[in-house]
Amino acid sequence: MKNIHFRFVETLRATSLQIVFSVLFLFTATTVFAQAPPGYYAAAEDKSGEELRTTLHSIIKAHTSVSYSELWQFFQTTDVRPDNGKVWDMYSDQPGGTPAYYFTFVSDQCGNYSGEGDCYNREHSVPKSWFGGSVAPMYTDLFHLIPTDGFVNSKRGNLPIGHVINATWTSTNGSKVGTSNISGYSGQVFEPIDSFKGDFARTYFYMATCYKDKNLGVETQSNFSGGDFKPWAKTLLLQWAAMDSVSQKEIDRNNAVWQIQHNRNPFIDYPELAEKVFGNDETPFTTSISIYSDQYCWYVYPNPTTSIINIQSLGFQSDDMTVEIHDIAGRTLFSQRADHSDNLQIDLSSFPAGLYFIKLSSEQNIYTYKIVKQ
Repeated sequence: MKNIHFRFVETLRATSLQIVFSVLFLFTATTVFAQAPPGYYAAAEDKSGEELRTTLHSIIKAHTSVSYSELWQFFQTTDVRPDNGKVWDMYSDQPGGTPAYYFTFVSDQCGNYSGEGDCYNREHSVPKSWFGGSVAPMYTDLFHLIPTDGFVNSKRGNLPIGHVINATWTSTNGSKVGTSNISGYSGQVFEPIDSFKGDFARTYFYMATCYKDKNLGVETQSNFSGGDFKPWAKTLLLQWAAMDSVSQKEIDRNNAVWQIQHNRNPFIDYPELAEKVFGNDETPFTTSISIYSDQYCWYVYPNPTTSIINIQSLGFQSDDMTVEIHDIAGRTLFSQRADHSDNLQIDLSSFPAGLYFIKLSSEQNIYTYKIVKQ
């Protein structure tokens, strides 16, 4: 299978359907993103800008608040490495390589530490001093509470995240503390490695949305001003989100936190929201997502659906496609050949409610993504 690029595209509904391409994330493999429960984001449909942010705030703000002591237990679900069952610590991990050390759940909880690899603790990726200390529910919100090396965490302290130009300290995995080189801020910052910059950006987008009515910038040395970002921080985080796309780690963690807190990070479910809420993309949000490549574009809507799925072609692909629908067991429930002029309407009314996969394939390319039947 040839490498392909996916681009998320949005829709504008006027007198005719228009597809507005917004190049946010590039992938070189078939990717399936997390799927929110049916209707979870329905209130945010067709909104943009601050109205969209306010609506998302109303969707995610009411959630189950856990205790600080329970975090140790929940980390065993939200932050477990799939390869060895150890703690997935973004301050020590080496994606694609071997970390200098691993932490074991429970037995390696901090305590005392004198250097890297001694123990892991409960890190507020948005430091608690920024919002006034042990203030509920920010103090124990799992979306920004992560297990990290205690020593590295102490080096980070309550510094803003940013780009370091002159490092005064570097961890074993390459995380840095040092002087900022960002226009608009010249103080000390903490810089995670590139592989996790998008993770932190989407965490901060969540915090600025869920707690837009709170003051996350009590301290002047932070990425926030009130419930919003400082201009330099917003620019930085949008850059990080674009350069480091949503990973399977984030998807799995989003789903795990959902089971505990009963809310989600919308910027993981729909990464394009970063530009729509905090950037310059003024097109309305829709839960229907089209897939675009250099060969073709199909727009699939609505998603979720109660009955009909429309698969609309833009008509400029160079080869015919086979459209298939599979259930979660991998069984093929629908299959039809479609040429570049076809616009299909598939009736799913007889399908049980649940999760399905649409597969679009040609001789050289395969594209798969999720749909939900309500």
